[in-house]
Amino acid sequence: MSTPQLPLSLRTPPDQRLEAFHGQPAVRDAVAAVARGESSDWLYLSGAAGSGKSHLLLAACAQASSMGRRAAYLPLAAFAGAITAVLPAQEGADLVCLDGLEAIAGHRDDEEALFHFHNRARAGATVLLYAARGNPASLGLCLPDLATRLGQCARLHVEALDEEGRRELLRQRAARRGLQLDEAVLDYLMRRSERDLASLTALLDRLDKASLAAQRRITIPFLRGHL
Repeated sequence: MSTPQLPLSLRTPPDQRLEAFHGQPAVRDAVAAVARGESSDWLYLSGAAGSGKSHLLLAACAQASSMGRRAAYLPLAAFAGAITAVLPAQEGADLVCLDGLEAIAGHRDDEEALFHFHNRARAGATVLLYAARGNPASLGLCLPDLATRLGQCARLHVEALDEEGRRELLRQRAARRGLQLDEAVLDYLMRRSERDLASLTALLDRLDKASLAAQRRITIPFLRGHL
């Protein structure tokens, strides 16, 4: 099984860079410091689905890679039941980002593999950045020692964007594509689409392609035929 490892230039579009994270500056700056090697803190990001945790982890890997550092992003949901085969390839990396810890909760073999990888990384120079929907105690881990290790990381909570934050995010990401979304279009989109970041970005990608193919601006009549 191949690992989702760098180069990330093919996998992280401009929308998924640290400078494009629209939200808590303190969280973004802490992740950026780790990505650049300016901080050796191990971070544990918690937050609801769609709050931007995956964005931050992917962006951290892209930032580290751009500076010549070896980094890897592992979405644990894709490797549940096979963590033992995946983690050894990441040893010796400068930064390893482990996303979606809840996906392996209750899988003893996976938990034990992560526990030992965590300990080896601590003994070496690898920095780990974790993300999960809840805190370590709430994940339902069957290995108490792993929960203890995770609890020793610096904890950061990623808040979901409010309504205006989501609107501003859409404006910025549209502008990077050369698109202009007026207030009426934004109102229409926010009423008829999922509100999480991944869904909004995917929707904007789809509309951008449809607009380009049709050679039409994104207006409400255009949206009525594409939503």
